[in-house]
Amino acid sequence: MTDRHTPSPDDIRPPPSEREAIENCIRSATTAPSLHNSQPWLFRIGAGVIDVYADRRRRLEVLDPTGRELLISVGAAVSTLALALRGAGYRADVGAFPDDGQPDLVARVTVGHRAPPSPAEEALVAAIPHRHTNRYPFTSCAIPAETLEQLIDAARQETAVLTVANPVSRNSIIGLSQAADRRQRATGGYRAELARWTTHRVLHHDGIPPSAIGPWDAMEIMPIRDFGLLQPHLTRAPETFEIHPTLMVLATTGDDPLEWVRAGQALQRVLLTATHLNLATTPISQPVEVPTVRRQLSDTANGIWAQMILRIGYGRPAATTPRRPLSDVLLPSLT
Repeated sequence: MTDRHTPSPDDIRPPPSEREAIENCIRSATTAPSLHNSQPWLFRIGAGVIDVYADRRRRLEVLDPTGRELLISVGAAVSTLALALRGAGYRADVGAFPDDGQPDLVARVTVGHRAPPSPAEEALVAAIPHRHTNRYPFTSCAIPAETLEQLIDAARQETAVLTVANPVSRNSIIGLSQAADRRQRATGGYRAELARWTTHRVLHHDGIPPSAIGPWDAMEIMPIRDFGLLQPHLTRAPETFEIHPTLMVLATTGDDPLEWVRAGQALQRVLLTATHLNLATTPISQPVEVPTVRRQLSDTANGIWAQMILRIGYGRPAATTPRRPLSDVLLPSLT
């Protein structure tokens, strides 16, 4: 005798079409991290492919004059898209800069035949909606060596290098970050650009909302960008951050647009791996936005260029940041 029940809407709803599945994967891709949550990406669905473009209109001219961080952001979105496709049961092959005549076409993701994701891929896909930049204090708990090794391996899988800063390097990075922050605040146009992306706005789908700014650092040591600088109306009680933060330097063997995209792919794989391991993360970009400071963090003689600093630890859940709707980032399909 079999059990019988009245069908629910979920029982009789047809499975999503391939187009719907792909659009859902693109929505996942838009959750990738980006400078000031600028979300500088566009997507086009083609026959068996998804093209990912850089949206140059969203480049931060003061902080990112070369577009390096813009391409890191797009690379992170490409990585997220490929993982989401794997989670949806498709093979996904990524080709960077597939058309020399279209420099803003950053990647072409080929949607292959059906194939189940691996357990490792499933874990990263599950972490996608839970990854958020965390600007709150972390605990003083040490991160196990094997956990740090998993993060290093995640970067290695994307041909990048992730290095844990020792105590001397950590103090040097903090000092360089503070110097870079002071220099940026004195740069013409910096405050106006910051205001563009952090001013409290209603019904906007980008930028840093007040809920994601975080508290003051009572010791004024932690090298986190102060998004509350131009919002004196916010009430932010000071909090004590960890005295000895765990900092990691993400670097690539080269410093051109292709390496910037790879850095973004590595960054997102590291961040999702950290999220899966219940770690909180804060990308720190000030020291790599000032060329003279960035060179001090790089080993240019051996072609190793610092692309991002990461703060890793255990902390409270972070707030989400808004995302642009699919209608804003999806280009019409070519006929």
